Amino acid sequence: MKKILIITDAWEPQVNGVVTTMTTVVKHLKKKNFLVEVLHPGHFHTFPLPNYPEISIAWNFWDLKKKIKKINPDFIHISVEGPLGVTARHFCVEQNIPYTSAIHTKFPEYVYERFRIGLDVTKGLLKWFHNSAAKTLVNTKSHKEELIKDGFTDLVLWSRGFDDKIFFPSNVGGKGNYLLYVGRVAIEKNIEEFLTLDTKMQKVVVGGGPKLKSYQKKYKDVKFLGYKSGRELAEIYRDAACFVFPSKTDTFGIVLIESLACGTPLAGFNVTGPKDIVIEGVNGCLTEDNLLEAVNNAIACDRKKVFETSVDYTWEKVTEQFISSLVSVK
Repeated sequence: MKKILIITDAWEPQVNGVVTTMTTVVKHLKKKNFLVEVLHPGHFHTFPLPNYPEISIAWNFWDLKKKIKKINPDFIHISVEGPLGVTARHFCVEQNIPYTSAIHTKFPEYVYERFRIGLDVTKGLLKWFHNSAAKTLVNTKSHKEELIKDGFTDLVLWSRGFDDKIFFPSNVGGKGNYLLYVGRVAIEKNIEEFLTLDTKMQKVVVGGGPKLKSYQKKYKDVKFLGYKSGRELAEIYRDAACFVFPSKTDTFGIVLIESLACGTPLAGFNVTGPKDIVIEGVNGCLTEDNLLEAVNNAIACDRKKVFETSVDYTWEKVTEQFISSLVSVK
């Protein structure tokens, strides 16, 4: 059996698209008879990220090199650009070992939104990290084009999927009576564009994050449900009139295709992620600057057609793309 080593700074119990992607792909790889080892913060001493305690940061990351040698993998994939990722990159470059990496998010834009650090600085760091990889996996065609313009090399498309045993449309039909946001409650998600929509429809937020408590106090008319998952989350998608995705810094958004799978149309901005998934007037609507108009137009979409646009997003395809990108270390 071939052994794949995945090194990631993002893992359970974190709840985000990166963790969902990697944990699901690992399960599918094992079904295909790969031996999979995952080195994540749970294998190290950690401390909570300031202002974001849900995220644990490994601090004795120098032990990583010993662990890699002991595992002796056939393939190495570095998933996240954190302390473990940087240490693994240094080891691979030092030992002349080829590896693959992935760009899951628009990290420079996230950092700018939070700390106002210039994009050139963080993009430079990302290029340093990823351009030494044999291949770097990216979520969408539009993001790949942006990265190529910024000087990134050896990019490979890597899509996303959903669990069709959980996320599927209602047999009853009809439309919900509220607008829904699912995701991290954080400033980089541009969520206040959703929270301030001038509409009589109930606004519902699913998820947690560093801005949850302050937004709960500020927006009394919004229903905040906290973290939800599985069938309970699917029911919330199905009962919504429209899924609203205000983020301008995402690269894909698994929540988008989960919503489509439940027959719920999308509304968002014409940016990377949504514009790769939304078919205008068929499964949702996008806008340059008027989110409420996009919402009103999206609600008119045929929910059966909305669902039909989701069927090609499977974890089986995602796993096959991952396997085809692997580069042998031996």
